[in-house]
This record gives sequence, structure tokens and C-alpha cells, in this order.
Amino acid sequence: MNPISASSERPESLLFLPGAAGDRRMWQAVAAGLTHRGPRRLFGWPGFGGVPADPNVRGISDLVARVVESIQGPTLLFAQSMGGVIAMQTALAKPREVRGLVLAVTSGGIDTRALGASDWRAAFRKANPNLPTWFEDEREDLSARLAEIQIPVLLLYGDADPISPVRVGERLAELLPSAELVVISGGTHGLVSERASEVTAHVERYLRGLGATQKLDG
Repeated sequence: MNPISASSERPESLLFLPGAAGDRRMWQAVAAGLTHRGPRRLFGWPGFGGVPADPNVRGISDLVARVVESIQGPTLLFAQSMGGVIAMQTALAKPREVRGLVLAVTSGGIDTRALGASDWRAAFRKANPNLPTWFEDEREDLSARLAEIQIPVLLLYGDADPISPVRVGERLAELLPSAELVVISGGTHGLVSERASEVTAHVERYLRGLGATQKLDG
């Protein structure tokens, strides 16, 4: 891994993607706690989490296009749960711009049922009857393409999460060329917000390992 020179490039932007409920608050504490000097953006999905719907957005591919279009320079990408599927596709579409990838409790675009994951869709639909069903309907398998993601990836999972169990993280770590898996004891599917201080500490260490632009003092 070659460190990125702070003198030659501006610091990366930090882009945070929510999960299927579109809750932008999920990453709020982590984003505020990081010492990286780049600008932060908490992304939202049209029609989710209080973000106004957009008639031009009709599915996951449109959400991916929105994220890809928003990336105009070096970016560190963070994603939670089903947001990780979009993050993976974005990293594949923008390999030069996406410099780092932090994925928490995500399927990452692989078949999680074979790895012991419980099916969350029915309960999610019952709890969120007015949300679009795009995330529930998503079935694309990215397994064959994950080897193309050459950047370092930090995988964060909890050992008390039936939706995205540790076996999913282990499988992603096998498929990604440069991945580190961190398992947080007692962590649930909400670990990004519930265990924000621990998540922040792991992300800080990861960002410092990426190169000089991650340092607060440059």
C-alpha cells in the first residue's frame, strides 16, 4: 500500500451511506468523532428517512447513479447494512476516486442466506409499509466482481447480529483482496450508532493506515 502524499492532493471527502431505512443519523456520531480533516457528507436516499421522493429515482441502480455522480474527487466511503451494496457498486464504478471503504454489518452484495443470515425483509416491510421496496427487492450478487476492489476495506461486524452475522464478514474478507475484519463483541445490527466510540476508534486506526492525508495536521 502506497501512502498518499498530503502535499500533492487535497484531503479526501468522507461520504456516509445509510442502510435500507435511510437513517442519516446512523453515522452522525462516528462522522463527528473522526479527526480526518476532509469534509463530511451524510447521504440520504430519496423517499427514505425524511428525504423527499424523486420521481426519477425508481430503484437501487438509480441510487447507485446518484452516489457515483456525487463523487467528484478523492473520497472515503462509509456504508451501513444495505448501503454497503451501493458502496460496493460505487467503488467498482469509481476505482480511482474511492480511496477507502468502511462497511458495517453489510451483505456487501453476496448471498447471506447461505451464511446463516436471518431474513429481515418481512419484518422491515411490516415496520416501514410506506417506504419503497427497492432494498427488499435487491438480489444482485457481486461476488464475482469483488476481487476488482483493490483498495483497503475495513469490515465491521457484531457477534450478536442475526441479520448480518460474522460469517458474512468472513466471506467478504475472503473475496476482497485487501480487507480487515473487525468483530465487536456484543455488537448488533445497530452497532454503528450503538457502539459509536468503538467504531470510531477502529475507523481512526484504519484511516491512519491509508496514508498521510488522513492526519488531522496534514
